[in-house]
Amino acid sequence: MNALEIKNLDASIGEIKILRGLDLSIPKGAMHVIMGPNGSGKSTLCHVLTGKEEYEATGSVKVQGVEVLGTPTDQRAGAGIVQAFQYPVEIPGVTLRDLMEELAGDQDDPDAFWARVDRKRDEIKVGRFMDRAINLGLSGGEKKRSEIFQISVLNPAVAVLDEIDSGLDVDAVREVAEAVEAMRTNELAILLITHYDRILRYLKPDRIHVMMDGKIVRSGGPELAAELEGTGYEAFRKVAEG
Repeated sequence: MNALEIKNLDASIGEIKILRGLDLSIPKGAMHVIMGPNGSGKSTLCHVLTGKEEYEATGSVKVQGVEVLGTPTDQRAGAGIVQAFQYPVEIPGVTLRDLMEELAGDQDDPDAFWARVDRKRDEIKVGRFMDRAINLGLSGGEKKRSEIFQISVLNPAVAVLDEIDSGLDVDAVREVAEAVEAMRTNELAILLITHYDRILRYLKPDRIHVMMDGKIVRSGGPELAAELEGTGYEAFRKVAEG
């Protein structure tokens, strides 16, 4: 069973159709990357997967075999899908440790949860953030690492990472990529959305998809990112248009 199974997904806002029959399957333990130019539908896909209400969507989205399309966001989270945002929000007055203590109260096995917190805190290098207000006063890269840490301890089935390399310098991109690699497990499916191949220099994706005009027009291995960097998106658009 795939962790994430998308079939014939259409999505629109009002009269504007954005996603057009999109199909995508990600097995457990795999990292898939979607690349595409502005306006290709990448962020819309993220919003539709996590249940943003202004989109009208048809088709099928299954998380661990459970249909989630048409359900509210909290039910989708309960099914095991979470999202890291392009611009993580700041939460004054609530520390990262406060959040962990709140999450621990909802766990079936709090001891296993705290063990995971300790392990991921060290692997993702967020120890000095634990007693600071969430994302307050952090750099862009530090915010992204903190959010990846939060996802890691939740132990989801599917993590959707929406342009987490946006606005970061070279060192921060490398550090965020290392955090993503640290969050990987044999049970977690990762869907990473990005414009550029620079973060892929530090990651080991299993599959790369090129998205144009609301659908996937080409899929391949990591070498596809290098091809895309050399030719640009226009070459893929011409192929897609026949």
